[in-house]
Amino acid sequence: MSVLILAEHDNKTLSPATLRAVTAVQALGEAHVLVAGQGCAAVAKAAAGLAGVTKVLQVEAPHLRDGLAEELAPLVAHTAQGYSHIVAASTAFGRDVLPRIAGLLDVAMVSDAVKIISPDTFVRPIYAGNAYETVQVMGAPIIISVRATAFAAAEAGGNASMESLAPLLPVAISSLVSREIAKNERPDLLTARVVVSGGRGLGSAENFKRMERLADKLGAAVGATRAAVDAGYAPNDLQVGQTGKAVAPELYIAIGISGAIQHLAGMKDSRVIVAINKDEKAPIMELADYALVGDLFAALDALEKCL
Repeated sequence: MSVLILAEHDNKTLSPATLRAVTAVQALGEAHVLVAGQGCAAVAKAAAGLAGVTKVLQVEAPHLRDGLAEELAPLVAHTAQGYSHIVAASTAFGRDVLPRIAGLLDVAMVSDAVKIISPDTFVRPIYAGNAYETVQVMGAPIIISVRATAFAAAEAGGNASMESLAPLLPVAISSLVSREIAKNERPDLLTARVVVSGGRGLGSAENFKRMERLADKLGAAVGATRAAVDAGYAPNDLQVGQTGKAVAPELYIAIGISGAIQHLAGMKDSRVIVAINKDEKAPIMELADYALVGDLFAALDALEKCL
């Protein structure tokens, strides 16, 4: 069997999430990566150098430059013949494109898979991550989005063959008007080894900045709960949770976060969880490996001094 992985990229750099998708499908068969864009030769070369990838399919055209789902879905559906699975990471990009491909092919889709048991059986979270279900899918190809934080990133060391494919005619029903990209000098939230997150308990945007100073001392990424984002303490691209980003760092420090199930769904797979909260009965305190009950501002001052 061969698996087709849809690469996520900006025409210059391959997304770290795609590296994790490559790892996820190793047990399914030969991994082929489809790189569609314009001027994306560097991305194709990076994909060909990943361990486990045996072929890279490169398609270039002006209408593929912006990675619009309306243009990519027909291309992938057209290329899917002969593949047992079509896979992408469960990012905003993957969640936009994969359902359209499944609709065009009239096949089932498994979303947010965290474990692949066999070629037709997968494990995925339900009920905001409070439970997991095992699903078996009939038919082919099977469309899968995989949760990037559940798999390690593929390493370099591959030497895949490369093949150029002809693009389809443009669909031309949508166009990119503008793109606003948040610039952040801190580590990327999805791939950081350490994440420091703040909740509504911080009380203000100024206090959130105090927490950010701690993160900078640790070389950590900064996260926030939805309540903190809604209160204006942090931009929405820092939101961790069911409606934000799912992270699984080696260390997750939760400051002033009570632990609503929607937030826990986005960080409970972290290797070590430290929670600082004045309420010892807060839900996150039960999940934490280390729980500090007390005034979070005193704790912030003490931690900064120690560091």
